[in-house]
Amino acid sequence: MKKTLKLLLLLVAVALLLPSCNKGEGVGGTGTVQGFVKLVHHPDDDYTLTPDTLVAAKTDVFIVYGDGNFFGDDIETGADGGYRFEYLRPGNYTVYAYSTLPSGEKVAVSETVNLARGAVAQVPTLYIHDGKAYGTSIVKGRVWASYYHNGSWRGEGWAYEHRVYIRRVGESIHFDDTRVGADGYFGFQKLQPGDYEVYTATQDFNEVPEFVFQTIKVEEGGKIYSLPEQFEIIVNV
Repeated sequence: MKKTLKLLLLLVAVALLLPSCNKGEGVGGTGTVQGFVKLVHHPDDDYTLTPDTLVAAKTDVFIVYGDGNFFGDDIETGADGGYRFEYLRPGNYTVYAYSTLPSGEKVAVSETVNLARGAVAQVPTLYIHDGKAYGTSIVKGRVWASYYHNGSWRGEGWAYEHRVYIRRVGESIHFDDTRVGADGYFGFQKLQPGDYEVYTATQDFNEVPEFVFQTIKVEEGGKIYSLPEQFEIIVNV
């Protein structure tokens, strides 16, 4: 009976010890997960779509323990964009920060690392994005004009200050317009993927205006799209 009781107590003791020996990811160890966050800023009114990469200071960074569905802790980056999560047990950890779309929507950018016991796991740099032009594209084109006066040809060249419009295919009203520059070029910024109609006005020799159209498909953000052809218009002066 005593032997049976001792065996039972031993089994209970082992059972109590097992959870502590098999703890998963989380706080309670000696490991560290660390890294840096950089901000890719997409400035407005930049027709090259060239972003600026900056240190992402005072940015919230979150960590997920193992396969968890929620973050276990969060921290703010320092002046150098760096962060450290300390006193972690071995296992897999996912670290993430948020990019901000022009609409204000937040999109998580994440990396996952494996942490050994007592080690330091370096997370690949997280690149987050912001700015009005983030995730959008540019459509550009050019306008060539032939000038007439009272039915007589007066010359031709790249149009200047001529107004151009853009609307979504299937819609009747334009959502933006611009004027061409001295070299005939124009551009529309911050366009989300989709199908667009770009159009401008031309005239016949009786000075009756009509619109000429071109369509273009914007397939993804961060690109510069050129219209298939230049506009060729008549202007009565």
